[in-house]
Amino acid sequence: MKIVFMGTPDFARSALEKIIEAGHEVVLVVTQPDRPKGRSGQLQISDVKDCALKHNLPVFQPEKIKQAEHVAYLKSIPADIYVVAAFGQILSQEILDIPKFGCVNIHASLLPKYRGAAPIQQSIIDGEKETGVTIMQMAAGMDTGDILLQRSIPISDEETGGGLFDKLSVLGAELIVEALPKIEAGELVAVPQDEAKATKCGKLTKDMGRIDFSKDAVSIRNLIRGLNPWPSAFTHIGDKTLKIWDAKVIGKDKIEEYLGGNQPGTDDVSKDCGTVVAVLKESFVVSTAKDYLEITEVQLEGKKRMTVKDFLLGNKISTGYRF
Repeated sequence: MKIVFMGTPDFARSALEKIIEAGHEVVLVVTQPDRPKGRSGQLQISDVKDCALKHNLPVFQPEKIKQAEHVAYLKSIPADIYVVAAFGQILSQEILDIPKFGCVNIHASLLPKYRGAAPIQQSIIDGEKETGVTIMQMAAGMDTGDILLQRSIPISDEETGGGLFDKLSVLGAELIVEALPKIEAGELVAVPQDEAKATKCGKLTKDMGRIDFSKDAVSIRNLIRGLNPWPSAFTHIGDKTLKIWDAKVIGKDKIEEYLGGNQPGTDDVSKDCGTVVAVLKESFVVSTAKDYLEITEVQLEGKKRMTVKDFLLGNKISTGYRF
């Protein structure tokens, strides 16, 4: 099939690479305009544009794809189907109606769960045990279109947002290549989403990573995992930000046994959430609304990411300190 591919980040790049590898004719790649990045403000191209240029594919970068002149340009490009993956702009109904087989989206959740911009990270934050990829026939609403194909994968207790992102990127690429010939042959049955089961998730923001120790330890650890590597979970030591990269949960029934005879027991320390109840050789333990959080990897503002063992060599945290 002749394909117009729309996408921007590395999640979409995997799908584009796989589509090209499968022998489909990509007649146009649509991606976001080059954006300034970092302190230098130097323009940086998207991952999808980089892939397109390496394969000598034509690239179109509209600031607002729904403008009349951009729609007219798309209509001038002969294509059987549009494949969309994390493009970053909403398509109008006029655009959705252009190709013969419509527009299909590669969405990184098991729709109707987690419609929106950050389904991968949110699924970990919410403590989900599985997620997956949906190939969806696009409609005018936000991720509301009929389901064409789905595949699930488990979420392990050690999974991070970055690790799950990579896995779903590969799965999405495999699934779209499986779906395309079936769409062309009319072999896929479009299944409407159950609106009663729909959930939404917004864009990630840096402030989402602020740790609230008045929540339970499991929820905080899920936040740490879900926002790793970006925007990351954090607290403060004095006026400096302390990113928390890794931690594990210690049950209240295990805390005294875990800390050992030379460490204070639960009756001897503050019960206030966010209080350091013990400083060990390779970690420190913080109280939460339920259970305890053992912090094992951190990054102090202006410093490199490091183990708590290394962090404690140059920084003092005492029992009783409250975050």
